[in-house]
Amino acid sequence: MTALTINEARTPISVVAAIIAISAVASLFLFWLVYFHAPADVTGTHLLFLPALNALFNALSAIALFVGFLFIRSKRIAAHRASMFTAFVFSSLFLAAYITNYALHGEMHFHGEGTVRLVYFPLLISHIILAVVVLPMILITFFLSLSGRFPAHRHLARWTFPIWLYVSVTGVIVYAMLATYR
Repeated sequence: MTALTINEARTPISVVAAIIAISAVASLFLFWLVYFHAPADVTGTHLLFLPALNALFNALSAIALFVGFLFIRSKRIAAHRASMFTAFVFSSLFLAAYITNYALHGEMHFHGEGTVRLVYFPLLISHIILAVVVLPMILITFFLSLSGRFPAHRHLARWTFPIWLYVSVTGVIVYAMLATYR
């Protein structure tokens, strides 16, 4: 394998622009879904398992991320790659199930009172903001790995990993809090 020149090592701006555009479209779609789309199942009787399934997908993604981190620390690159693809698949399944759940049922309201609200809402807000931020980071990190740009991949992954892990874990916590305070 030959070393990449500086121009070859740079990610084409068209790729970065496409990833950011895809991420922006996804975020705008979710914004529309949350604020403008009326729930299709106003009686709330269809696919009621989806919030629990979403929490499961988030938990499995978090586990795969952590295992992938352990693999890369021990220089088991093939296992790391498999774990990261697994985390990506679980996160993608989460997104599909989340969109389906939101389209059917709309927003779930948090009914906790007092101090627990002071924990729940900052957690939820940080979860949402970082979920929007991490999507293009995940896609770019994957692109860098798949295109063999490993130094840039490592550099960005140091930021992507903890944010992605935080979003996955807080997704489970948000679900647990919502389920507890129905």
